[in-house]
Amino acid sequence: MPSIGRIVSVFFALSVVCARETVREVETVRKEETEYNSSFPKNNAVQLATSFEFEQTRLLLNQYLISEKLDGIRARWTGSTLLTRNGNRVHAPAWFFDKWPKQVLDGELWVGRGHFELTASIVLTDTPDARWQQVRFMVFDMPELAQPFHVRAKAISRLVADTQSPTLKEINQFTLNDHHALKSELDRIVALGGEGLMLHHRDALYKSGRSEHLLKVKQHHDAEARVIAHLKGKGQYSAMMGSLLVETREGIRFKLGSGFSRNERLHPPAIGSWVTFKHFGFTRKGKPRFASFLHIRPDSDMPD
Repeated sequence: MPSIGRIVSVFFALSVVCARETVREVETVRKEETEYNSSFPKNNAVQLATSFEFEQTRLLLNQYLISEKLDGIRARWTGSTLLTRNGNRVHAPAWFFDKWPKQVLDGELWVGRGHFELTASIVLTDTPDARWQQVRFMVFDMPELAQPFHVRAKAISRLVADTQSPTLKEINQFTLNDHHALKSELDRIVALGGEGLMLHHRDALYKSGRSEHLLKVKQHHDAEARVIAHLKGKGQYSAMMGSLLVETREGIRFKLGSGFSRNERLHPPAIGSWVTFKHFGFTRKGKPRFASFLHIRPDSDMPD
């Protein structure tokens, strides 16, 4: 039978080993938190686009690289993990980013045109499932590469080609010479179910926050509003929601009654939730003109 002293010595040795393991775990967590927090600029300010109007005829279009605007979930690859635009961790399965590069990348988690809600339901869930097989990370910028955008775009192409990952793709960049060609390309993309186009000045450096050198081109405007109340429908909608009373960030209240499917009227967005709607300018009273529901906006993907 071992002596009391021997038992105490063994117990002390085990305690030291456990303490060392605990220290290692804490150091690992701190390292991950440092990487997590340092991967975003101050206030998690990613680069944001400014709306383009076709009246901007003085714009020298040949100075811009053009790409499709994807309707996915904006994300950043830190070199070790994926974060949403608001800095929330995306719980992707490990195989999804296996062998991805260590460089910081901005992009869009995307399933396909017209599938924003499906994409959100996949990538904003804490427990990943087999549906991640449908998702791709579409890279459009390298925020830590202090070079003009046309240089960053070429670097993205080389990086994606060298990585050879089926889940890591670049967004194609191309050029157009005039506004007529731009309008034709916008119409083509929208007809295919796309959202619009992006114009990025070829000589622009990466800038956190709103950039006048990054422009989004759409056939309509879109915005977010908070659901205040469900308003009962009339006629064919008498047994379901007819419209939503919503309020914009600017405090403008209006009824949002078009764009809903029958199922969405039977199961409307929850009061207090945020929705995205499209519109075509504003009335004299500041209310969105011809507003139409697009989709529910997840809290973790709310734009600034």
